[in-house]
Amino acid sequence: MASVSAQVKLAVDRSSFSEEVVARSAEAPVVVDFWAAWCAPCRQLGPVLEQEVERLEGQVLLRTLDVDASPEVAQQFGIRGIPAVKAFRDGQVISEFVGAQPASQVRGFLERLLPSKADQLAEQGDESSLRAALEADPSHVGARRRLARILLHEGRWSDAAQVAAQAPQDRICDGLGAWAELALSSKDQPSAAAASVLEALALDQLVEAMVQGIAGVKVSAGDQRQQLRRVVLYCFEELGPEHPDVAVGRAQLASALY
Repeated sequence: MASVSAQVKLAVDRSSFSEEVVARSAEAPVVVDFWAAWCAPCRQLGPVLEQEVERLEGQVLLRTLDVDASPEVAQQFGIRGIPAVKAFRDGQVISEFVGAQPASQVRGFLERLLPSKADQLAEQGDESSLRAALEADPSHVGARRRLARILLHEGRWSDAAQVAAQAPQDRICDGLGAWAELALSSKDQPSAAAASVLEALALDQLVEAMVQGIAGVKVSAGDQRQQLRRVVLYCFEELGPEHPDVAVGRAQLASALY
């Protein structure tokens, strides 16, 4: 069997996981094969996964992670038995299985990851397409995030808050909602903390928004304090766990809150 293209299949580790799995899963479904060299079922499953991914011609990406070389990542995702396969979309695990599977089962697993009508509409990225995507699938988190961002950058705070509020379980949507709520509550007489955070967010300066948000949490109270806290958590999610400022920011936020 011809080897799978390096663009489609790639070995990842702790340092590359955020970029090659979490970030890339915003573009296409990413399947991660958690394996180890000593694992016989892993050696069984690996070629089957490669063959079935290759058949889909780049519609699904395959990443492999050696659990012995990157135990921290395996622990983060609760890997207890291998081979373990997890599929990511928009940074979230959307499907998974454990153990070697026949080609027919692997094929079905992968085909269920292919773009739906809502996925195709969301990919177009304009407001009308994103709204159509959410009509087709209200649970489509990627479309909801993108639409909320468009509305926020256009200053349509109420619309953005309403869109983001439909997915409160998603940390990105919750943070986008907090951004909208902060802007709405600050539009007449913004505090210095709110103004600095909103300015940084508008310029996509997430580290600055995080820093100013933590400073604002220290001096704010009530709803605004909670909005700033949620915005800071949003910045953590957007920057990713590997960003050098995030670990420091988490410690500073904890200190500011408690």
